[in-house]
Amino acid sequence: MHITYCTDYQEMSKKAASLFREEIQKQPNLLLCAATGSSPEGFYLKLATTAGRESKLFNQLRVLKLDEWGGIPENHPVSCEYFLRNRLLEPLSIPPERYISFESDPEDPDAECHRIRSQLEREGPIDVCILGLGLNGHLGLNEPAAKLEPYCHRTALTEESLQHSMIASMEAKPAYGLTLGMKEILSSRKIIMLVSGKEKKRMAEKFLEGSVSTDLPASFLWLHPHVECLVDRGVLE
Repeated sequence: MHITYCTDYQEMSKKAASLFREEIQKQPNLLLCAATGSSPEGFYLKLATTAGRESKLFNQLRVLKLDEWGGIPENHPVSCEYFLRNRLLEPLSIPPERYISFESDPEDPDAECHRIRSQLEREGPIDVCILGLGLNGHLGLNEPAAKLEPYCHRTALTEESLQHSMIASMEAKPAYGLTLGMKEILSSRKIIMLVSGKEKKRMAEKFLEGSVSTDLPASFLWLHPHVECLVDRGVLE
C-alpha cells in the first residue's frame, strides 16, 4: 500500500482525481467502482469540473455502484443511487448502458445480488475502485464480523452504520445493506482509498497500523498489490 498524507481534504480530492486521470487516459473504457459518502464527494466534484472542460475524457467510462441502503426508494435523497446520479453520473453524462447498479428496494434482495454478481463477472473485473473508510472500519457495507463474504450479498447493518451521515436523520432506517463482497473489491486492478473525517480518527489510526482482521474489513486492503491510500491529515489531528 502506498500512503500519501495530504494537507487537507481538497488536496486529497485533487490527488485522487489526478490518479484517476492517469488511469482513464490509459484505458478510456475502464470500469470504475464508485463509493458514496463524504470522503469521495470532493473527488467526484473534481471529475465534474474536468468533464465541463474535457467531456470526451469520460465518453467510454463505465460505472459500478459499490453498495446501497436496502429497502428505501432509489429516488430518496439519502440513497446511494441519488448520491451518484447527482454527483457523478449526470455531471459526467454516464448513460444507463454504462452503469451497473443495485436496485435499492428489490423484491428479492438475494436475487438482486446474484444479478449484480453475474453482470460483474461478464463486464469486470473492476479497473479502479474508489473507497472510503467506514466509521467502524467497514468496506462498502462489508461490516466487521467473524467472517466476511466474498461476493455480492445482503448484509445486516451495524448500529455504527445506521448512524452514517447519509441516513442519520431518517426515522425509518434502511432494513439491510446491499454490497459487493470482499473478493470482488480485492479483485480490482487498482484501488484508491480515501481516509477523511475527524470522527474516524481512532479507526484511521487502527487501519494505518497495517494489521489485518475481519474486525476491520478495510484492513484487507493491505493484502492488495496496488492501493493508493490518500489520507487527509485532519483525520489524525
